[in-house]
Amino acid sequence: MTSARSVTRSAPSIVQADTIATSLLTVQTPGRGFTDLTSEISKFVGEARAGDGALSLFIRHTSASLTIQENADPSVLVDLTTALSRLAPENAPWTHDTEGPDDMPAHVKTMLTQTSLHVPVLNGRLALGTWQAIYLVEHRSRPHRREVVLQFIGGNH
Repeated sequence: MTSARSVTRSAPSIVQADTIATSLLTVQTPGRGFTDLTSEISKFVGEARAGDGALSLFIRHTSASLTIQENADPSVLVDLTTALSRLAPENAPWTHDTEGPDDMPAHVKTMLTQTSLHVPVLNGRLALGTWQAIYLVEHRSRPHRREVVLQFIGGNH
């Protein structure tokens, strides 16, 4: 059981949600790996004149995904890529290989990660932690054009 002294919570902040702002972010990936979207997403939040609210992100693909991960040490992303490759290797006896040996492993990797994210927006800024960034994870070996729907719901500044 957690003691009352080890948990604190701020008072609730209530905002009238009078804004819905939507944008389609198109990303050309270089192939397998992580593409940091944080800066572009922050620009969208600024252009939406966001105050407090919620940002949802949705990737419109089944062989790429979204994640929030560490942005300080690039070796984290290398290790995550290695881990995903071990969980869904290209040399496994997959039945579905319509688009090549990386096709089915990419679908499995997407299933293991996320196609949508929710990020709170506080005072017009993404409420990410100090070492967090938002990434598009390309699971295919060749470059692809990916689309991410961004939607802010909340109050304006």
